[in-house]
Amino acid sequence: MTQQQPDDSLAAALADGSLREIEVAWSDPYGRVQGKRIPAARYPEAAAGRGVAFCDGSLAWNALGEVQTAAGLGAPERGYPDAYAAPDPATYRPLPWRPGAGQVLSDVYGHDGAPSPASPRAVLRRVLDHLAGLGHSVRAALELEFYLLRPDGSPLPQGLHAYSLELANELDPLLGRFTDELTAFVPVESVLTEYGPGQVELNLAHQDALTAADDAFRLRYAVRELARREGLLATFMAKPLNGQSGSSAHIHLSLWQNGEPAFAPEAGAASKTARAAVAGLVRHLPGLTLFGAPTVNSYKRFEPGGFAPHRADWGGDDRTVAVRSLVDTPRSSRIELRTPGADANPYLALAAALAAVAAGLADGLDLPPADQAPLPLPATLAEAAAAARADRRLAALLGEDVVHDHAVLADSEWHDYTTQVTAWETDRYLRNL
Repeated sequence: MTQQQPDDSLAAALADGSLREIEVAWSDPYGRVQGKRIPAARYPEAAAGRGVAFCDGSLAWNALGEVQTAAGLGAPERGYPDAYAAPDPATYRPLPWRPGAGQVLSDVYGHDGAPSPASPRAVLRRVLDHLAGLGHSVRAALELEFYLLRPDGSPLPQGLHAYSLELANELDPLLGRFTDELTAFVPVESVLTEYGPGQVELNLAHQDALTAADDAFRLRYAVRELARREGLLATFMAKPLNGQSGSSAHIHLSLWQNGEPAFAPEAGAASKTARAAVAGLVRHLPGLTLFGAPTVNSYKRFEPGGFAPHRADWGGDDRTVAVRSLVDTPRSSRIELRTPGADANPYLALAAALAAVAAGLADGLDLPPADQAPLPLPATLAEAAAAARADRRLAALLGEDVVHDHAVLADSEWHDYTTQVTAWETDRYLRNL
């Protein structure tokens, strides 16, 4: 484990006394922000050495925080020892909603000083290192959609109209806070209303891939907190309302070699590198779906004829396909993956996508023939877990333990779901059968 030195902004805030508290944060399996609040005066000591200790079993819990004993870190006989959150000082940001408080993100290590294989940020780092070995760096940006609801979860009485500035005005002052104070925390590029009542999309600026995932991870935290302070509930649940549109997390990415864009068009068409990347995504999309759709509810977003694709297909500037190959200027040409939902862990969704891209490059793939029927995507969480387990190429790049653990978490969610008698069942059958 390498202890990094504080960057100038964090060091200055610690030195001048303007910082009274620091959140040391890390991701759980579902992309929720975990961490500890540390008084600023104690931060240098807390950040030194191994870092901030916490129970490593929290990296093996399901959506309700129930540790899964079949996961690698979930076995009770291990005794649930400490893991260590080592702050990355380059990630320091002041918290706009809490003057005098800031946040740093952490890399998670085990007792042996090695990166924890269960840490979502470590999974992404590992895939990025693999791509670097192939000569590529990655730039990425995420577009996240979410719903603003009343505190009881009921929808806001708002019309349905994407891009409506009038509806955006109705959601002030909160939307104004997204383009004002939030931009000091994450690089918000634009805010717009979406199809559903109270549905909003925030677009983040392109960054190096790790920073892009950090930004998306932080964005969900910030949106929920700012909404809470305005008396609203923000949810990134993939399909929170019957009959309304789901919420996505579209990933835009591009590869670079020696500072030059590897997706720069060739003769006005997608480059060989871009074609291999798209082909890798298309081939491995069934296996990576689990990492972009990690809950039972995720699969209610995939609908034929909608903007959430249900097949492993690709196209150009076409929002009905799973993978868009966007041929633009040399520095703007990119790929958009449209299958992940807003409920996906940004680190894992991006890592899985890039693992598929790496496989496409290494295996010398090219775009599938236009007349080749696309594979269907998994229709349920159980199918997605099975597809992830079956894709050995993807598991080799992500890590066998990563695929195993997230399939175990999916098994847990699916078991709990399929063993519940729902209101839909009793309404439909109790008096009719």
